[in-house]
Amino acid sequence: PWNNYPGNNFDGLVGGSGMVTGVNQLTYTAQFGNGISGTVSLQDQTQYSQANVINTSAGLVAPAAFAGGGYGASDIGGSRVPDIIGVLKADQAWGMVQLSAVGHNIHAAYYGATEPTGHPSDTWGWAVQGSLQIKNIPTGPGDTINIQAVYTDGATRYNFQNLAPQGFAMYGSTNVPGAYQSVGLAAVADGIFGLGTGISKVQTWGMRGAFNHNWDPYWSSSLYGAYAQLKYGNGGTALLCGPGGALTGLVGAAGITTCNPDFNVAQLGVVTRWTPVKGLTFSGEVTYTHLDQKFVGLIAPAAQAAIAKPAATYELKDQDTVQVLLRAQRNW
Repeated sequence: PWNNYPGNNFDGLVGGSGMVTGVNQLTYTAQFGNGISGTVSLQDQTQYSQANVINTSAGLVAPAAFAGGGYGASDIGGSRVPDIIGVLKADQAWGMVQLSAVGHNIHAAYYGATEPTGHPSDTWGWAVQGSLQIKNIPTGPGDTINIQAVYTDGATRYNFQNLAPQGFAMYGSTNVPGAYQSVGLAAVADGIFGLGTGISKVQTWGMRGAFNHNWDPYWSSSLYGAYAQLKYGNGGTALLCGPGGALTGLVGAAGITTCNPDFNVAQLGVVTRWTPVKGLTFSGEVTYTHLDQKFVGLIAPAAQAAIAKPAATYELKDQDTVQVLLRAQRNW
């Protein structure tokens, strides 16, 4: 109900759905009275709701592609069915509660480069999400607590929303002798398939929320956080890390001691806003993000010109980043 912003200006918060730029849809909403409503929607999935559908049929992933956060070719075969969404909502003086669910069709392209190679059958992903807003809390007038939680099975972008990263290749320092730097790697996907296999869906869960406080009519602050976990499951992990998997060649050749594509993302932030006159707001925001990736060992890719990284040995390691956002907004 608050899109990507339970209390933040930062766009990349995980832990829930949100499409702030608008999306083509056909929607019907019924009002049942006393603030209770129900909505059914058919929504175009092409622009914002499709995560990667990874094809491992092409063989082993090159070290340079892996170091850029790629596990294989993203092989979406286009869109065949719109996302089907249902929402139940109660919006009253004490706050708001909302429960939503989505059915998401996954349509992959061919195993190889041409039609005769065949393709896996379509499969359906789904997601469920609950949201809660509490108003009239004792900390002050207008203060709110916003919380939501989501679970997805083959509909990953309802957790890693369309403005959040769809892949991670985060570089940092290292203490390993002989290593140039460290790197944290992760890829977001709806599903994964190999030559002759069906689509193995990816499961995620996440949550995000914020406490929004008004100090006076001119100053306000929000403390917010988010967490998301992604798992490829037994089928997806085998296609990547099992015998003959897409990443298996890197395990022996580059020194990867643990091959596990699962990962978690945690975020914490605070924003303070000053509104000296109506319609003019200045804000300062700090957001911390931690990538908890599961690969362990070393990798030695060739030079990556696009990001100016030299050919060297890199340690596979969790990564952290801090972002600062200063913003001036004028509304008429």
